[in-house]
Amino acid sequence: MDKQLKKFLIKSVVVLSVIHLGYFIYGYFKFDGINKIDIYTEFYRFKFYDDVSISHFFITSLFLFCFLVLLLRNHSKKKYSVTNTVKIGASLLIISFLSLTFFISYSFGLNAKMRQELPEKDFNKDKTLLNVLYPFLYNYTSYSSEKLFNPENILYPKPYPVIAEKDTIYYEPDNRENYSVETSYYSIDTLKVLSSDYKNISSKVISGMVDLGLEPKEFSKRIISKKAIGDSTEIVFKGNEVNPEYDEDICIFLENKILYSPIHNVSETTQQYQNAVTRYKLLYKYNQDSMLHSFQRLDTLFKKYKIESQIVPKDLSHDVFYFRDHNREPLNEIRNTFDRARLKERFITLERLFYKPNYLHPSIQIIFMIVVLSVWIGLFMLYLIWNYMKTRNHQLSTENK
Repeated sequence: MDKQLKKFLIKSVVVLSVIHLGYFIYGYFKFDGINKIDIYTEFYRFKFYDDVSISHFFITSLFLFCFLVLLLRNHSKKKYSVTNTVKIGASLLIISFLSLTFFISYSFGLNAKMRQELPEKDFNKDKTLLNVLYPFLYNYTSYSSEKLFNPENILYPKPYPVIAEKDTIYYEPDNRENYSVETSYYSIDTLKVLSSDYKNISSKVISGMVDLGLEPKEFSKRIISKKAIGDSTEIVFKGNEVNPEYDEDICIFLENKILYSPIHNVSETTQQYQNAVTRYKLLYKYNQDSMLHSFQRLDTLFKKYKIESQIVPKDLSHDVFYFRDHNREPLNEIRNTFDRARLKERFITLERLFYKPNYLHPSIQIIFMIVVLSVWIGLFMLYLIWNYMKTRNHQLSTENK
């Protein structure tokens, strides 16, 4: 490839880089703030009618026009080998792509400003706070939902978690309509034994089985799962019976393990357990001021994301401990009113913007690729034709002399 052509192509890329930097800076200062984010917020999508799109169209058109004129006038008088022609084609493809992607740099600017205003570390801290406090923040009607709140969701302390076992009791053998359903809860325990011992379970060779007060036949019925690990077998089984209803260290707020907004790249199981431990300590181990401080942090979070809230941290803290100690009372008077829908949509949108930014919207991807390829093919074909004509004319003029 000609040295002068190389310099020209490099200078063109530098000019494009400066324009990209300009759009990046413009996007950086155009970000409205995390408190303006809603479910429709997305990084820039080419719209054909706003300032970014209109300026993009004119700047791209002007650059490509000037680039093409200079390319054809100053760098189309030499015959190149196939290898060099391919290199020129590749360079033109890069330039075509760069000249049509200023809006993506604008989106990078928006993203950079968002991450400066809300670093991922702070975002995860906010998620952790909401995940821990989530069972205190449901609408009062949700507390009667067995799907959301039930003893099988308790993860801490021991002997939890538990598994439910339902028995149907018929009061009259001939009357199948007169019955009741009793639910029993058992701790989920694990036992690891040699596989040879497990095969001889009927002879009570499993260490500790007698200590649990289980006969081999009863133990076999209680096995939930078993897994071979080398020469051993890991047995998960129903252990001792547990009565959550009469457990003084258990209340309804521990019967929910749903994550409000999971932290990225951390297993949900790990997060659920850690949140359960923190929640239990706030309710039963720490001073009540710790719970109050947590709700004060929640109040700060609402202000940060501009969420309308009627929560008074002191009142909500009082209500939580009241219902902890009066576990049988309905929670229809818990004072935890706030704009749940707005907070949820903010966090869903931020999650998407952080981890699925979609700088090139699916609705324009095909159109974008067609435009890039069309511009590239147009530039390349014009260059090849013009270069062929110039070199041919030059050759003919040389022969005539």
